[in-house]
Amino acid sequence: MLMTGKEYIESLRKLNTRVYMFGEKIDNWVDHPMIRPSINCLAVTYDLALDPQYTDLMTAKSNLTGETVNRFSHLHQSTEDLKKKVKMQRLCGQKTASCFQRCVGMDAFNAVYSTTYEIDEKYGTNYHKNFVEYLKYVQENDLVVDGAMTDPKGDRSLAPHAQPDPDLFLRIKEIREDGIVVRGAKCHQTGSINSHEHLIMPTMAMKEEDKMYAVSFAIQSDADGVFMIYGRQSCDTRKLEEGADVDLGNKQFGGQEALVVFDDVFIPNDRIFLCGETEFAGMMVERFAGYHRQSYGGCKVGVGDVIIGAAALAADYNGANKASHVKDKLIEMTHLNETLYCCGIACSTEGYPTKAGNYQIDLLLANVCKQNVTRFPYEIVRLAEDIAGGLMVTMPSEKDFKSDLVVGKNNETIGDICNKYFAASPSCTTEERMRILRFLENICLGSSAVGYRTESMHGAGSPQAQRIMISRQGNIEAKKELAKAIAGIK
Repeated sequence: MLMTGKEYIESLRKLNTRVYMFGEKIDNWVDHPMIRPSINCLAVTYDLALDPQYTDLMTAKSNLTGETVNRFSHLHQSTEDLKKKVKMQRLCGQKTASCFQRCVGMDAFNAVYSTTYEIDEKYGTNYHKNFVEYLKYVQENDLVVDGAMTDPKGDRSLAPHAQPDPDLFLRIKEIREDGIVVRGAKCHQTGSINSHEHLIMPTMAMKEEDKMYAVSFAIQSDADGVFMIYGRQSCDTRKLEEGADVDLGNKQFGGQEALVVFDDVFIPNDRIFLCGETEFAGMMVERFAGYHRQSYGGCKVGVGDVIIGAAALAADYNGANKASHVKDKLIEMTHLNETLYCCGIACSTEGYPTKAGNYQIDLLLANVCKQNVTRFPYEIVRLAEDIAGGLMVTMPSEKDFKSDLVVGKNNETIGDICNKYFAASPSCTTEERMRILRFLENICLGSSAVGYRTESMHGAGSPQAQRIMISRQGNIEAKKELAKAIAGIK
């Protein structure tokens, strides 16, 4: 049954999730001003699914139950599903101008579903059956699940088993008859605090010596031994300022990351999807990474649409909208943004069925998509900052614009002076101009940058990770043969 955004928020209140921030435990994290904007983002994904205008994009018919489910918990059944996923992500980005945090779970579902099928095929295990029953539970209850892959990793030159501290990669500490006990952490976890459940995957391909680190499972966010430490963002404490509004930029929505710690957590057998089968760790990682790199051709494009609109508004408000160089910059921003979208649609269109039956994207094109995302958003932001002007980062505070403190020889208030000297085009008020500049500051440099600029670089793997996959998938040897055939080389 599909929940409303309000019902989703209320469902979080029923959880006993342990959250820490600034060295203190946060009891009412649902209403905390620094966390709530990220919860509002997720609520949008629920409300859009119930909006008749977006039903086709936001929902799908489950191949497991036959019921209508939110597309964020759907297993892709065709290339059309893969394309709708990207279009849905663009829509959500347009509506929030931030990270809406459900993509990692959706991408994890599809990677774990197909991988467990092939593990069972080889070893006769019950992982696939376990996962199917788990996903039915998720779909029937319309839950948010955090797909958790990234380990702290410690010394990058050492394998998991060779780390001085064995907990720097999440590991199986104990194997029991009824399940396993795990210890370690997952870091940079998007939407972890706002999720009902966590779906854990290994972080890299592994060898036999790393057997105890090859693990995948599901766990409730408030399970015994699980706790989270909130990751702060630039300008985040502005949300704690009394009466803050204009200075927040994007007041309603925001992203969220956290360190998720597993302090000797018990996982029952029916929630285990990988347990020591090291040769399948790489498959799970590669498939998840492919899906998640496809995702960036949707979500970042939606946010990019809003940035382009904000930059165009800034040009209007500055009185520079008719300048040819400004028009050209907006064209370039649009060109870059639509190129990202092309990549997301292309890798979806070239998708193919896995042995399990769900559809996988074209891995080469998905990695090309994400490689472009590590570059183009930076240029889009640079151009937006160019159009906005330096006032974006030098203007006085919102309190100054509202101050009634009298200064100067003409009995003017600080507010009067600020509103006078920062006025521009008659098409807008000074406050409207300040709002759009603060919005651009927030999305280009502040807390929303986590969901756009910086996250475009490191989300779904670093740029080098995509280049490695492009090298593997590029098939240089076949290209050599093409050249040899035309050049007459036998």
